Amino acid sequence: MHTDRIYPSAEFFQPTAEGEPLRSVVVENADAVIVAWHVAPGQCIPAHVHPAGQDTWTILSGTGQYRLDHAGTAREVYAGDVVVAPRGCVHGVYNHGRQPLRFISVVSPGDAGYERLDA
Repeated sequence: MHTDRIYPSAEFFQPTAEGEPLRSVVVENADAVIVAWHVAPGQCIPAHVHPAGQDTWTILSGTGQYRLDHAGTAREVYAGDVVVAPRGCVHGVYNHGRQPLRFISVVSPGDAGYERLDA
């Protein structure tokens, strides 16, 4: 049995160059994929779905516009929020703030899949 069960999240957040948000896998197994995200100001995670699972985000710092549906409806998320996208629900985020948006994502099960939506 793997005994490492505590992962200091700060070790996974690294600044990123312009372009894509930084996605650092913390743990990946059949039960879940846990990822630390660093989304710099002006960056976004495009709208997508997980057709066979749920994606839960715990926002640690920053703010962003969280996408809620195919029509582009968005809502502000803040540090301290827990955001849940049930199976097949559209989600994504745009960091329109001045600070990095950092959060932990838990996609469960690990083979929930990923389908990016066309803009």
